Amino acid sequence: MRLNNRIAIVTGSARGIGFEIARRFAEEGAKVVLADIIEAGVESAQALHDLGHDVAFFRTDVASNDSVESLVAFTLERYGRVDILVNNAAINIPGSILEVSEEIWDKTFAVNVKSQFLLSRAVVPLMQKDGGGTIINMGSGNSYVAEPRLSAYVASKGAILMLTKQMALDFAKDNIRVNCICPGWVDTSFNDAHCDLYGGRDEVLKMIDDIHPIGRTIKPVEIANSAVFLASDESSAITGTGLIVDGGLTAR
Repeated sequence: MRLNNRIAIVTGSARGIGFEIARRFAEEGAKVVLADIIEAGVESAQALHDLGHDVAFFRTDVASNDSVESLVAFTLERYGRVDILVNNAAINIPGSILEVSEEIWDKTFAVNVKSQFLLSRAVVPLMQKDGGGTIINMGSGNSYVAEPRLSAYVASKGAILMLTKQMALDFAKDNIRVNCICPGWVDTSFNDAHCDLYGGRDEVLKMIDDIHPIGRTIKPVEIANSAVFLASDESSAITGTGLIVDGGLTAR
């Protein structure tokens, strides 16, 4: 129960990595607000509730300040504070700079980067008032290394790593730790469009030895376990770090 009675917001948590983070947080004793723009979050929260966990779902457009403020207000009304924020929501629309439209570029940065600014700006004053907290931003192996035809996504994930480091410097004195998890290839539907660049998921799995030295994809629960560590007191001296969980991808 490493997160016993802590209050967490996890964005992009209707499915995939975000849901696994919400589930693991709940198993470790946290009370969790699942935030997502898709209504599947209702069923996801209900599934955790049926297991006896104290969770709630709030439909949120993380790129909208009004929606973000409503999410935080809901969390405060239900639980009274915010101890942990996980900025996980993201999109990945492939394309080089010649293939990506201005609209897609702007949307990518709004969902992937602006959202982290908006959510963090909303919760940091609450954490300052309550004596501290933990923010976990979701980066990528692409925060460190580039990849063909992922211009908007790679640029956004690089920005997230630097935003993480900058926020960590600003709020360390407030006992607010800010870190970034940088996954490798996690086998979820989030990567479907990315897989199409290589001929589909089955083709990607054939090449996985060339992508990950460990010879397999990363499991969502492995990212979630890393989030539990960063959210817990076990990582009390860690801030401003990009925690690479990539099966050796960036070691090549």
